[in-house]
Amino acid sequence: MDKNHIIKTGGMQIPVYTCGLCVVGSGAAAWNGAHTARIEKDIPVFLVTEGVYMGTSRNTGSDKQTYYKQSTTALHADSPLEMAQDYVAGGAMHGDIALTEACGSLAGFYKLISLGVPFPHDRYGEYPGYRTDHDEKSRATSLGPLTSKKMTEALEKAARDAGVTVFDGYRAVQILVHDGEVCGIACISMKEIREDNPAGLAVFASPAVIWAVGGPSALYHKSVYPESQTCALGTALAAGASGVNMTEFQYGLASLAFRWNVSGSYQQVIPRYISTAADGVSDAREFLTDTFGDSVTTACAVFRKGYEWPFAPEKLAPSGSTEGSFSSRVDIAVYREIAAGRRVFMDFTKDSAGVCLSGAVTEAEVGEEAFTYLKNCHSLEGTPVQRLRTMNEKAYQLYLDHGIDLEREPLEVGVCAQHMNGGLEGDMWYESPTLPRLFICGEANGVFGIRRPGGSALNSTQVSSRRAAEKAVHVYDEPAPEITADMLSDTLFLAGLLDPTAKEALSAAEIRELRAHWGRRMDSCGAFLRDPAEIEALTADVRTELLECARYKAADVPSLIELQIHLDTMLTRYAVLSSMTHYIRDGGLSRGSYLILENGQIPAAPVIDTGHAERIGQVRITRDGTLEAVCGWQDVRPIPTEEHWFEEVYNRSGKPESYR
Repeated sequence: MDKNHIIKTGGMQIPVYTCGLCVVGSGAAAWNGAHTARIEKDIPVFLVTEGVYMGTSRNTGSDKQTYYKQSTTALHADSPLEMAQDYVAGGAMHGDIALTEACGSLAGFYKLISLGVPFPHDRYGEYPGYRTDHDEKSRATSLGPLTSKKMTEALEKAARDAGVTVFDGYRAVQILVHDGEVCGIACISMKEIREDNPAGLAVFASPAVIWAVGGPSALYHKSVYPESQTCALGTALAAGASGVNMTEFQYGLASLAFRWNVSGSYQQVIPRYISTAADGVSDAREFLTDTFGDSVTTACAVFRKGYEWPFAPEKLAPSGSTEGSFSSRVDIAVYREIAAGRRVFMDFTKDSAGVCLSGAVTEAEVGEEAFTYLKNCHSLEGTPVQRLRTMNEKAYQLYLDHGIDLEREPLEVGVCAQHMNGGLEGDMWYESPTLPRLFICGEANGVFGIRRPGGSALNSTQVSSRRAAEKAVHVYDEPAPEITADMLSDTLFLAGLLDPTAKEALSAAEIRELRAHWGRRMDSCGAFLRDPAEIEALTADVRTELLECARYKAADVPSLIELQIHLDTMLTRYAVLSSMTHYIRDGGLSRGSYLILENGQIPAAPVIDTGHAERIGQVRITRDGTLEAVCGWQDVRPIPTEEHWFEEVYNRSGKPESYR
């Protein structure tokens, strides 16, 4: 590790650390990328993170967090082509990327097993699966609520054992570019504060950078993302990376006091939904029957919400419809109660009116589908929480570990942002086409389009980071160019906002509240319900905020870091809102996980978009004297079908030309 080089500028002395590959992030994608690079080539690999324990991979999940891969079940024939076809069937996804996601899935899965991740298997060595969203091949598997956490822990151990150097507590604030190509990053860290470096700046010089920073977690106020994770897509957009499908998110029901998806068995045990006055206690009443009309249809809708968890406008069919599902009407009913100033809870301590009247669930009370499922899980008797503990004890214990006992108290919920299907643009090696040598991995990469199979994001963390690391170390193996002060324009601008003497200097807490304010505005018009007029107005306000950001001053380095997060989030928000406006102006309708409002109202019968599934929205931020979001369209690339002669691949494998 070389830290002898110093950049001297503006009275500061900024240390420069030089490596063979720099990985930014600390989730399942980052650790896998760092580990892959080390075992591919004996070079110094740095993993740089604002906090090893802060990311989504380590802090989120569901009742039974799903990992999606090519089927490993003996009775379900499968192939990479079939898996790729299922990916692109979701719409607005490139076929070559879908094929790489499919072809790499088993390699990633079995690597995790070799590192000790205990995916369940039977006595024959088969890893059985189950069906998940948009899946007919039983490709899903799970370790329970904490699948991604266990993956991350195993990958971290492997990376550290392989000799990866970890820089913990370093917030990346600029991607450095030389002659149009990435050559490193600049960071702020409390560990680097000195008298001659008051802002705690540090530079990492690297021939390539893997950007595995997760999704835009601070974009919304109502969010399932862990509060510890913050946005970092704006930093890449500012450097010249392009975004794709930045209109596409997943939204769904989640608990609020402890951020967690309430999917799967949390719904399948059919808890009752109650709303209360603002105090959370008085005027409690069940409200879903107002939407569904009777207790049986209500129970069916709640049960289906378990495996149809993301809000989807096509799942708003009238109650009892034989032409489509109606489970997303649960989300709308919850939203309307909250919009009326009430609070909504899932209550596992009591059954809904009309359910379990004899002490056990009957088919007449909940319908054939729910009854058969609960019967097969031996979970017909008792209260919803007792059924939950019979079906999935780990799901109950998860909340208990966070101070919430579902046997004693209701669980407050809302409709929250959970995952971004779009993100930064990458090719089939996950390299930015507009910013060479920047590799975008995991959720930061806009791999997926309108819909994706449940659990496919975890597969993508492993496929993307392995492919990115392989190309980075085998193709970009020359030393990084010398980093100079003139490359640090954004970093030095940010450092100039540190002014403890300024009367208007903001504290870290004040900046976090500022971030929350803009998050609430995003919730109000640009989440699962989207109001075209309000989106356009908010887009203009966000752009104004960015143009006037020089007015802010930070009281100390922690508040300077918070200010950078705010600006990063605002730049991401500007790209996302601009993409939404571009889509709507092009005639885009409700699709995926959002509903386009009509004259500010929820439409009674939404029309689902069918005209944009073969196109992908693109956005770039221009900063040459002004600030503009430039949006356009790409045609979806088909799934490659060419055959490859073995000897040709054999002789080319591992050489730079094989990474075209």
